[in-house]
Amino acid sequence: MLPALESGGVEQGTLEVAEALVAAGHESVVVSAGGRLVQRLERDGSRHVTWDIGRKHPATLFGVRRFRRWLGDERPAILHVRSRMPAWVCWLAWRAMPGNARPRFVTTVHGLYSPGRYSAIMTRGERVIVVSDTARDYVESNYLHTDTARVVRIHRGVDRRRFQRDFHASAEWLAGWRRHFPECDGKALAVLPGRLTRLKGHGDLIDAMELLRHSHPNALGVVVGGVDPRHRRYADELRRRGRTIVFTGHRTDLREIMSIATAVLSLSRKPESFGRTTLEALSLGTPVVGYDHGGVGEILAGVYPDGRVPVGDTGAVAAKLAAIIDDPAAARGAVRDHDFDVERMCTETLALYAELARPDAR
Repeated sequence: MLPALESGGVEQGTLEVAEALVAAGHESVVVSAGGRLVQRLERDGSRHVTWDIGRKHPATLFGVRRFRRWLGDERPAILHVRSRMPAWVCWLAWRAMPGNARPRFVTTVHGLYSPGRYSAIMTRGERVIVVSDTARDYVESNYLHTDTARVVRIHRGVDRRRFQRDFHASAEWLAGWRRHFPECDGKALAVLPGRLTRLKGHGDLIDAMELLRHSHPNALGVVVGGVDPRHRRYADELRRRGRTIVFTGHRTDLREIMSIATAVLSLSRKPESFGRTTLEALSLGTPVVGYDHGGVGEILAGVYPDGRVPVGDTGAVAAKLAAIIDDPAAARGAVRDHDFDVERMCTETLALYAELARPDAR
């Protein structure tokens, strides 16, 4: 259960577990309001049910009774919720069912939500999956009622078939990239993935690139992400300020872009629970410069310690980028191997499902 299947780390993880369930011979059903990823989900063998239970409005709760009936008809073994509003609908429906007719209730804490009653629903699962040590610390610090025995850390992962050090973008892709973005040709690209919202640190990227403009005139910032309709004014402001920035808009070829980057950046001033894009870039062998907090700091500490900088220190960001531009081979060589992979994540998730689904597990 999740709000939609448009894009993002929660959505990607949902697709990966769904594919693993189908491959293991199980039936996989995903409920959301829909989106561009539904076609891929169904192509991989899952069933999608279109249901808008992620809208943050009290009227959404009117669907509880209908959802309870749907659960009674479907009789799933596991009900896995990945977002707060769907979690409220699911939990209210689930707790009103007879105990012997209920599915097992699992939640995943994907984000470091604002603590409070609304967010506390994500700790109500019979098992509470946390996606990192950072997320586990968040739960244990903010929700003291949560039985730590129910909290299970399952790190997110990357698909090593797609993100590996020997990956090279195709000649056809490179030709298309140069045709669409000729200003990037021959430049040292500092890539910041993320939609144009204030949380992602685009302003800090602009400040860092301004500091580099004279000492490293070949450096060019690249922002890969679409415009959130609610933040068009912010996006216009960034474009006015970003003299050394290329804005690509929404792209589906981030892997290829990160593979040709000199460095990838993660500059959100709000800590993230994991940092999938950071891990994908490092898996390609591309150095990452990121603020040393949350899941990104956790990943960098183990995989590329040189990339950590204090939160908000754009001078340190510029200095790290300068060092990478000056010796890119040494920077790539400092990126360590890791075991954050999708196969492990899916194996651990399905093992948790199997444990809960045993007849003697209630």
